[in-house]
Amino acid sequence: MYEIARRHLGKVVAGAAMAVTGTAVAVAVTLPGSAGANDTPGDRGTVAAGASAGAGADGTGGTGGGGGGQAQGSAPQPATVVPPPAEGKKGVGSDPLTDDELARAEALALTPPAASAQQDVTGGRGPQRLGTRLADPLPGDASRRAEVRLYDYARDELVTKTVNLDTGKVEKSGAQRGVQPSAHPEELREALELILASPLGKGVKEDYKDATGKELTSSRQLWFNGDVYRTYREADVPAQLARCGEHRCVRLVTKVLNGAWIDTRNLIVDLSARTVTRVG
Repeated sequence: MYEIARRHLGKVVAGAAMAVTGTAVAVAVTLPGSAGANDTPGDRGTVAAGASAGAGADGTGGTGGGGGGQAQGSAPQPATVVPPPAEGKKGVGSDPLTDDELARAEALALTPPAASAQQDVTGGRGPQRLGTRLADPLPGDASRRAEVRLYDYARDELVTKTVNLDTGKVEKSGAQRGVQPSAHPEELREALELILASPLGKGVKEDYKDATGKELTSSRQLWFNGDVYRTYREADVPAQLARCGEHRCVRLVTKVLNGAWIDTRNLIVDLSARTVTRVG
């Protein structure tokens, strides 16, 4: 029985990895575990988490290693909900940045006039926020600092600013070209919007209707994930994507909410040029 299940899983994985040369193809795949049970658009890591859930080391779906921790025949104890501890406005030492510190760091990093001349992924005023993390402490200095990463689509530059949360000053600022950190969910959503608005989005809409019997009218009807498209990993890069790396380009994976996969991996979005190109 285990061998049969293993072979079946191999077929499922193979089906999910089909190469597509025509329109995007809906792949009705049921992943093991809880993947697709409660999808949320733009969630990061849902596929990986779902694919690994529910299978034990012995292949039976349990935890493996014998009888488990619950005595046979006894009812499980009722769950107890414990509220999280109250978060202070400021962390201490190497504590993760609090919500207040995150908001303060971003506000300080986006101080005009420099920020107002930059553009986000939609072309709006101000840079695109990518992420904020606790900066390494300086020797003999207990001040808390945050490193804020931004992307300026007007100049295709990664902007990094180090903010002292105690003094409220931007202590360091730098810009780099050709550096492409992981994509932010807002960038992935904009990429999906560009796909649906392009002629190449027709196949995605057709696949959605085939899978659900309904029209695809909004990106909110799809779960999606993805990351930066890196040309050095590809054997054959179309001329339209030659500037990816200098430009910010992404590749998406999509699926119907709680339903079939729609293969969009052959559609690459150049967010800087706002174009969609088919590869493969």
